[in-house]
Amino acid sequence: MGKITIKDIAREAGVSITTVSRVLNNKAEGMSKKTRKTVLQVMGELNYQPNKFARGLVTKRSNMLGLIVPNISNPFFPELCRGAEDEANERNYSLIICNSDDQSQKEENYLRLLQEQQVDGILLSSKNRLSQTSKDQLESGKIPYVLFDRGEEASNHSGVFLDNEKGGYMAGKHLVDLGHTKIACMTGPLEILNAQQRLAGFQRAFTEASIELPKSSILVGDFQMEVAYLIAKKFLQDNCVTAIFASNDLMACGIYRAAHELGIQIPEQLSIVGFDDIPLVTALIPKLTTVRQGTYEMGRKAIELLLNELENNSSEGVVFDPTLIVRESTKKIK
Repeated sequence: MGKITIKDIAREAGVSITTVSRVLNNKAEGMSKKTRKTVLQVMGELNYQPNKFARGLVTKRSNMLGLIVPNISNPFFPELCRGAEDEANERNYSLIICNSDDQSQKEENYLRLLQEQQVDGILLSSKNRLSQTSKDQLESGKIPYVLFDRGEEASNHSGVFLDNEKGGYMAGKHLVDLGHTKIACMTGPLEILNAQQRLAGFQRAFTEASIELPKSSILVGDFQMEVAYLIAKKFLQDNCVTAIFASNDLMACGIYRAAHELGIQIPEQLSIVGFDDIPLVTALIPKLTTVRQGTYEMGRKAIELLLNELENNSSEGVVFDPTLIVRESTKKIK
């Protein structure tokens, strides 16, 4: 037998094509449980695979969602994607994951691709703000979308975010409470709002303690390990500090490497605090003190908000609280 169609299912089950269609679309009204069971049994015996595209023409739904992340090589984002995928699958949706490499052009291309694939909604972590082209694409396609992790539009659009300012403050307060006064901070790119907020929170902790943080001690990284290593090695060769706050864990890993090559002991000579609590940091020796995001839970929540917007036309912004996880990389100053 060639490709199985709903006509074949209807004939084998002894029902109408309309009945088979209603079973496929989960419409149980006016149908006995026995009939539904018979149709499903025949589908299984014939290994019937529904044509999702054709079904979507009827239901006006593809049951597919798009997810665009800025850098899939950063371990933070796979964890977030996993949370989103698990929540989507539990709600019978498939997820198409795209990586924009923090490039507006790639983001716009993927938005166009997802629109062509007729996704029902999109999760979007933009570099910092949606480009006008991206906004126009989303609005013209009338595609519901939810922002997560990044985005200056957080105050007026559905999204899932972290209180980054609070996280930076917690990192700074921890180091101040340990008696550190000679401290450096390695930020992410300062055009990204997350990086600005974490730095602002970190600085607030020092302002409260009447401790000055010189501009020369604010190191601008790119959220990547290799650049953090190069910047940290040069800085530590020329400056004497007792602690460094890295605005994400990948940069903290780069600082670890630089300290090791310079013979600087962690935490005896240098305390380090990271941000994110990605799985990778449990392999560091000593184990990294860091600010934890509920990354997996954020991914699940983002799907929940997107489907609420899709099904109920409701809009909501959710801000997660960070948690300071104290491990072995920080120590009270003598």
